[in-house]
Amino acid sequence: MSAFMDFKTRVDQACAATEEFANIYYETMDKRRQVITRLYTEDATLVWNGNAVSGQEALAKFFEMLPSSDFQVNSYDCQPVHEQATPNQTTVLVVTCGTVKFDGNKQQYFNQNFLLTEQTTNNNTVWKVMSDCLRFQESPH
Repeated sequence: MSAFMDFKTRVDQACAATEEFANIYYETMDKRRQVITRLYTEDATLVWNGNAVSGQEALAKFFEMLPSSDFQVNSYDCQPVHEQATPNQTTVLVVTCGTVKFDGNKQQYFNQNFLLTEQTTNNNTVWKVMSDCLRFQESPH
């Protein structure tokens, strides 16, 4: 198999994983936030609008503090991360953008970047968040 075909296969796999992940992530965030940390690795990091959080326990406390939300994803994109950057680990960069409305606040635009890593347990492959970075954007109007 040529290097290009191998890369194209990895891109196709990344795109399929991204669509599934984005649907699951934002639905969980809005409707079942108490289990959102299951989508993260044990030592995952989060930078949420400049606030740094690390590890599942701290993530759980952080997400608990947020008011209920309604995320609308307008677009997402992805690309596989070169294996030299993450040896022995299949990793995908996911970029999403859209709007979010937290209870008691006005709707805001957001950009969010995830590094997802492939995890295999009991012959089951799942994608987990290693790194998550969300930034609110000023309204373009």
